[in-house]
Amino acid sequence: MSSPLLDLPGAVPAPEDAVDVSVPWHFGDPFAEQRSASRSAVLVDRSHRQVIAVPGEERLSWLHLVLSQHLTELPDGQGTEALILDSHGRVDCHLLVAHHEGVVYLDTDAGAQATSALPTIGVDGKQTVPEYLEAMRFWSKVEPRDATAEFAVLTAVGPDAGGILAQFTAVPSAPYEVKPLPGGGFARNVPFRSLPTIDLVVPRESLVEWWTKLTDAGIRPSGTLAFEALRVEALRPRVGLDTDDRAIPHELGWVHVAAHVAKGCYRGQETVAKVHNVGKPPRRMVLLHLDGSVEVQPETGDPVWHGDRKVGRVGSVVQHHELGPVALALLKRSTPVDAELVAGDPAEDRAVAAAVDPDSVPPDSGEPPGRVAAERLRGR
Repeated sequence: MSSPLLDLPGAVPAPEDAVDVSVPWHFGDPFAEQRSASRSAVLVDRSHRQVIAVPGEERLSWLHLVLSQHLTELPDGQGTEALILDSHGRVDCHLLVAHHEGVVYLDTDAGAQATSALPTIGVDGKQTVPEYLEAMRFWSKVEPRDATAEFAVLTAVGPDAGGILAQFTAVPSAPYEVKPLPGGGFARNVPFRSLPTIDLVVPRESLVEWWTKLTDAGIRPSGTLAFEALRVEALRPRVGLDTDDRAIPHELGWVHVAAHVAKGCYRGQETVAKVHNVGKPPRRMVLLHLDGSVEVQPETGDPVWHGDRKVGRVGSVVQHHELGPVALALLKRSTPVDAELVAGDPAEDRAVAAAVDPDSVPPDSGEPPGRVAAERLRGR
């Protein structure tokens, strides 16, 4: 559904082929919007996100079995992140979770899909997330529903965001903490690296009202173009852009954040536990600095080359107000951090020099715990 905020003065829509086409792309100066997010506060319309409500007395125990996260003891007023994985442990969908007033709310990208447990269902065995959850309900005492028509997501980013929001509502300060909003909905604190970030899940009929009073109070209107640059800087992947059909949680920094390694009984758990305990992921997500002296840039899905060898895949490509052109990429673990790389498709004349940001490389956690234990049993 198209956001009513596109009708506001200064709102610029995204190109028709953009993933965030139904909400404002920017409000005239996306670089200034990024700088405001770093120094003060911006408000981003993310009302195209899909919201799913899961009421019912067995909501936590049921979601614990369906999603990758440990949820049986998630207290009311708290959230987390979770994944839907396929049977091989590959990422289908990433969700933000909020337990609020006896209902668990899940929000995810518009159009998110999950692999059906019955591969003959849907296109290529895929279902919408509400369809997948309904198919997995069986006799559980839960009533999952698509609540996108009921709720819309706004996101406030920046060091001044909490102070301005405090004029209107209680502000969650701890990671994933959830607070009720006056008039319905909730606010959720989202760890976003160094930038304070608060999601406001508001009644959809109150979307324009919340936007107006917060921007009138001093939060700068911002579009998804600036938000995506901040997301890439924060190394937060997005399914479909920074993932392919082979991506597993370990490659994306989602183990412990959105995938629990110790609980069992969820689809894909065997892969999650095996890679964590006895192996290492074949790839890792990094930030690439791209050559900004040329007009062309790589596109999502393009290869990354080390010499004549393909070593990775380009994900989200953005223009950052300080870093210049950068991209997330999945690279083979064997690729040297200091390697001279080329990102893009030479056949399409959009290949540029690229270098890994060493600060983005995940720390080596050493030998997997299962392998260490096995070596001890062998007396080594």
